[in-house]
Amino acid sequence: MADVAREVPVEELIENARKKFSNTFNRSPTVAGIAPGRVNIIGEHTDYNEGFVFPMALPLYTVVVGGPSDDVGRCRVVTLAAGADDPRDVEFSTPTSEQPLTRSDAPAWANYVKGVVANFHGNVVGFNAVVASSVPLGGGLSSSAALEVATYSFLEALTQSPAQSPREKALACQRAEHDFALMPCGIMDQFVCSMAEAGNILLIDCRDLSCELVPFTEDSLRVVVCNSNVRHTLSGSEYPARRADCFAAAKVLGKKSLREATMDDIQNHMASLSDITIRRARHVVTEITRTQEAVAALKRRDYKTFGKLMTESHNSLRNEYEVSCPELDALVEAALGVPGVLGSRMTGGGFGGCTVTLVEAGSVDALLSRVKEQYSGQPTFYVAAPAGGAYTITF
Repeated sequence: MADVAREVPVEELIENARKKFSNTFNRSPTVAGIAPGRVNIIGEHTDYNEGFVFPMALPLYTVVVGGPSDDVGRCRVVTLAAGADDPRDVEFSTPTSEQPLTRSDAPAWANYVKGVVANFHGNVVGFNAVVASSVPLGGGLSSSAALEVATYSFLEALTQSPAQSPREKALACQRAEHDFALMPCGIMDQFVCSMAEAGNILLIDCRDLSCELVPFTEDSLRVVVCNSNVRHTLSGSEYPARRADCFAAAKVLGKKSLREATMDDIQNHMASLSDITIRRARHVVTEITRTQEAVAALKRRDYKTFGKLMTESHNSLRNEYEVSCPELDALVEAALGVPGVLGSRMTGGGFGGCTVTLVEAGSVDALLSRVKEQYSGQPTFYVAAPAGGAYTITF
């Protein structure tokens, strides 16, 4: 499959970061934190509405390799990540009660690191680190959460002070994104990056934060992620606007969140809701139901129903939530025209990024050929199995 992106082994990423660290800081690194990217199979824009999401970790990784600095009050971080905004390295002081860390306008990627340092549960000493990643930036595969969770894991190893639980780690990384990247994200990305296990998709209940690992090891099927290579920036106006629409709808319906709403509730309050708010709420309510039905279908190995629900999810995201784009629609349409494709949808926040397709193993080549033939851009493909979550290494 020449068109499939090369899966960079995590060992290669670590070795590249180790070499860069040694060349930059004239010493050997002592520890590393590693975290995966993710693809959400179904359950989009439901996490901040206390609904269900169903992501899996990808064998695409971000690694943070480093060690303590001679200057206990200073941190320096260098990135090798392709596409990262310049400058390629940042320096900042460790936070104190008198001088807490603050966000900076540039480079944007540094705010994810600084946010994690600011929200780490223990005392952070000065450190030097190198970041390397195979998670595509701006592709909707959670490069930000991978960086956050890898940074937190690195700090755990550096300080020899692990978080009390993966949940604590995930919540701290979510706060980092809220406070420093100014992105009001839900909990899905940080949870799956922290808690995933190989061979499983993670069902997350975003109301009580409970999780269930659902096995997915069907040899006859493949999950194909297609990156449109249209880069999106969710911290613009659209994502917060959708979030605000949902909260406004829940308030009119008299509900704590749209998780508690039904289609009858929406129907009964049509006069009090704008057309836009009705459509936003309708997507969330039906998507929560779709996600529950999809998990049930997967457990009974009813892959045809599972795929059908994925496609219905895309249609709702396109028509009701209006977060798709022509490129994503074209990718889904091309995929659905291939025999052996069970379902396809946009994944992630929208306005670019990736699609995810469930396809019979024997139809993968036909899928790639059809998409390349019909899509006017330059797509990148990943054929993935569910990967494991974050971990640390001591050298």
